[in-house]
Amino acid sequence: MRAARLPILLAVTFAMAAALVPTGASAHLFAPALLEVRQLDETSVAVRWKQPAVRQMGSALQPSLPASCYSQPAESKLEGTGMVSEWLATCPEGLVGQRFEVSGIGGSGADVLLRITLIDGRTLSQVLKADAPFFVVPERQSKSSVAQSYIGLGVEHILGGWDHLLFVLGLVLLVGWGKNLLWTVTAFTVGHSVTLALAVLGFVNVPQAPIEALIALSIYFLAVELVGKIRGKLTLVERAPWIVAAGFGLLHGLGFAGALTEVGLPAEEIPLALFSFNVGIELGQLAFVAVVMLVWTALRALPWSWPKWVAYAPAYLIGCLAAFWFFERVTDAIVPI
Repeated sequence: MRAARLPILLAVTFAMAAALVPTGASAHLFAPALLEVRQLDETSVAVRWKQPAVRQMGSALQPSLPASCYSQPAESKLEGTGMVSEWLATCPEGLVGQRFEVSGIGGSGADVLLRITLIDGRTLSQVLKADAPFFVVPERQSKSSVAQSYIGLGVEHILGGWDHLLFVLGLVLLVGWGKNLLWTVTAFTVGHSVTLALAVLGFVNVPQAPIEALIALSIYFLAVELVGKIRGKLTLVERAPWIVAAGFGLLHGLGFAGALTEVGLPAEEIPLALFSFNVGIELGQLAFVAVVMLVWTALRALPWSWPKWVAYAPAYLIGCLAAFWFFERVTDAIVPI
């Protein structure tokens, strides 16, 4: 009995941690900022700078164009959950070989995606981080650079998304450890990989607001299933774990696509960037499951006994968070910010 209750304590730990983090409409509070530079002709560029409207205290992100460029006044506006500034600039020396930089990344709580579209049609993408806040435009961007950037974005997105992580946690609690969990997580991966690719490539076009609300509803569904399991009922997830995981994976893939669509894909390396982003999501997801396993193994060795109500705590905590996200997202969809 003691060993059976330990996973429940583990779930309480993660769910309570989730309850303590700020909960935005997308459950990704500190999304990556985006600096987009589009070359109009040999010397003129259009610049678009987007950063989250809700920022970490002390955040002071500031983009810098090459020293040879000079800019016109910027126009700023609130767009969705971000603040957007747009302006034109003149770069007499062109963009190849020039340095773009964003200062203040270390205190922002998020990385910055730099996307540069050159006049020859090439699109270059680079993730700027606190330890590498600048990018020099090369003659030709390497495949390894594209892969590294988008793997990093995928990892950051999944580890910053408490809604997706709580869904994975719910699957773990319902299915348990072992081969069944492996196949269930694989089914979830296949599901979200399919819709991620279809949505990003333009074959599926679904408004993001209802998708985010339905993702919250999927987490609530798992919380209800968890209560049923605790009461001794055979739940739908236990009867058909792969089918349920794959079905909800299709839904979550549309949520992942919203983030990837926001930052875009390099025109010449779309398959590689898409694959790398998905690999990043899986690496982050596996890292989360590994942490769950390590903590569970450590707790299992403790000689503790837990009261009966503890068994219900994770289900109700996860369910309350999911319900909050659902109503918040529905409200935001009806009454935009």
